[in-house]
Amino acid sequence: MPAAPNAGIRFDAVTVRYGAATVLDRFDLTVAPGEVMALLGPSGSGKTTALRAVAGFVTPASGRVLIGDRDVTRLPPHRRGIGMVVQSYALFPHMRVEANVAFGLKARRVPRQEIAARVAEALEMTGMSGYARRYPRELSGGQQQRVAIARALAVRPGVLLLDEPLSALDARLRSGMLAELARLHRELPDVSILYVTHDQIEALTLADRIAVLDSARLRDCGTPRQLYRTPATEFTASFVGSANLLPVTVGADGVDFAGHHLKVAVGPAAPGATATLCVRPHLVGLGEGPNALTGTVREVQWRGATHRLLVEVGGHRVMADVRELREPPAPGHPVTVHFAAEDAVLLAAGVGDG
Repeated sequence: MPAAPNAGIRFDAVTVRYGAATVLDRFDLTVAPGEVMALLGPSGSGKTTALRAVAGFVTPASGRVLIGDRDVTRLPPHRRGIGMVVQSYALFPHMRVEANVAFGLKARRVPRQEIAARVAEALEMTGMSGYARRYPRELSGGQQQRVAIARALAVRPGVLLLDEPLSALDARLRSGMLAELARLHRELPDVSILYVTHDQIEALTLADRIAVLDSARLRDCGTPRQLYRTPATEFTASFVGSANLLPVTVGADGVDFAGHHLKVAVGPAAPGATATLCVRPHLVGLGEGPNALTGTVREVQWRGATHRLLVEVGGHRVMADVRELREPPAPGHPVTVHFAAEDAVLLAAGVGDG
């Protein structure tokens, strides 16, 4: 399939209101040509509204939406050069697969002789060439989603919008479709993808960058590694993966937590200041080591390859994800856990969360 036009997306101070409610507030974000940007956040955070503003299904109260260098804020959806895939597939049940894929091309008045070639091309890209004559009811959920993606790709969009496209699939199919989407991205390096999801694993697996939204505002944006390893805010730390968020007091050479002095980098934080220490559970080990914390096991969760220990330390919960234990400690037993200084990130109280 030929490369899509060089596009990219830019939100310029976009605000969307439904009546008196502001559902997207002064949203600024740039998606580079060929980039996969995931919009991640809880329900009601504004992520789907942002996607619908690009699609043309909602009109901003203020601000602009640009695709490439075109201001599309007031353009109808069919003139924006986009493809869109939603979680419900939205296939026409009375049409065969090939007709579903051809629908957007016919709506754009693509010459008839070209439609068949582009339908075949899109079906081949999505691994659905052998299903062209079937009806949606004859396909599995994963196959229906592939058809929906083929329909979006057939119009050769500069921008592909994915609105929780895998949420209706079971875990095995979701994993397979993630791999397929990653492959499609490699084969379509010029197509900008805006991917809305509430699933952290999808965002971490597929995205070049992740924009984290909460309460209608952009809270953080960065590469998956940046947001996971060095989150800027408590909200990002808690929403992108699991995190221990420990209230600490800054000292001259570390921090104090629940009667324990921990050696961690404190940066420019002033001694005596309160802050939050972020440590990922899989970086917390069981037994003696640097930055040791003594506490009592309150719960043990078996997770297949690992056990998650919930340890009470001075009235606070510390999570440790350790390799599956043959004999895990029982609730009520004392334990010691530890973590390396370089695995902890100090978050200044309140930064970025207002």
